[in-house]
This record gives sequence, structure tokens and C-alpha cells, in this order.
Amino acid sequence: MNAIKEAFKTVSDLWSLMVGLKVTGKYFLEPQRTVRYPWKAVANLDTFKGHLELVGGVKDIFTPRCISCGMCALACPSNCITVVKRKAPKPTPEEEKALAEAKAKGEKPKDKTPKDPERFLYDYSLCSLCGTCMENCPVGALRFSKNVYMAGYSRNDFQFDLVLKLRESEAHAPKAEPAAPAAETSEA
Repeated sequence: MNAIKEAFKTVSDLWSLMVGLKVTGKYFLEPQRTVRYPWKAVANLDTFKGHLELVGGVKDIFTPRCISCGMCALACPSNCITVVKRKAPKPTPEEEKALAEAKAKGEKPKDKTPKDPERFLYDYSLCSLCGTCMENCPVGALRFSKNVYMAGYSRNDFQFDLVLKLRESEAHAPKAEPAAPAAETSEA
């Protein structure tokens, strides 16, 4: 009886070996997907998801499109986003008088609170790159970066103020040269 059990065990072991070799052979013939950095650069950045970054506005690309609504922070399952709203400037005495007159008439005064955030704190070490913050942003102010070369020595290296990073990118942007005056042609 033991001889029969041993024979079945040997056959099942051989079967498992054949199944494993089949899987190995299938993937052995496919092209390699791992990029051996630094000997080879990453070629396809279309599907790469880096850390979050703020999208610049339409008129000024170095001013964030963000309106400080906080929907991204509420939707984030990792709790890695904190939006700090900019405070309204203190009204001048003339503005205070105009506000008092508007209240006396029953009108609602205009809101002078700036829409752009003072700070947009982001902790990349906590982020799961799920994209729910981008889906819930009503103005499309967030996107994934294409920075494949980010490295750091501690967790603090991955905590960013995205407003500050957007404004720092202004310093590194190429300066536009003034247009040369057009050559005037004279007709004689």
C-alpha cells in the first residue's frame, strides 16, 4: 500500500514541476518589463504616476488653479492632504463704511476672501496614488507628476507644500525674451 502512495506522490510532484516550468517558460520568452536604471532610462511616461502637483491657472501658470474648497482633503483615504485657506485682508475704513451701508440696505456684501490657498501640504510618504483627490477636485487643480527621479534620505524629504513648489518652478522656468522690433521697410 505504501508503494502505491509513493508512486502517486511522485506523479503529483512531477505534475507540479511541469506546471511550474510551463509558467516559467511562458514568461521567459516575453520581453523584459523591468528597467535597469541607470543603464537604461524610463521610456514610457504616459502611465507613470508620480507625486501630486498643483496645476497652474489659465492666465498665470505659476498661480494655482485651486480654489481652497478642501474637497481633495475630504476625499483622500490616506489623509495625506491639508489645504490651508488664505485669510481675507483686513478692510480699510472706507471698505468698512461701505459694508455697513450695504448691511443697512439689506444687501449682501461681496466676499473679498482670496480663492487660492496659502499652503497646500502633501505627504507623499502616506499617499496611495489612488487619484480620488483628482476625481473630486471641481476645478481640476491636481495631477500626477512625471518625476521618475525623486529620491530622499528621510520621510521629511517627501512632505511638500505644493503651492511653494509651483512658485519655485517659476524661478526655474526659462525667461521669455522681449520681442525684437520688426524691421521697417521704406517704400521709395
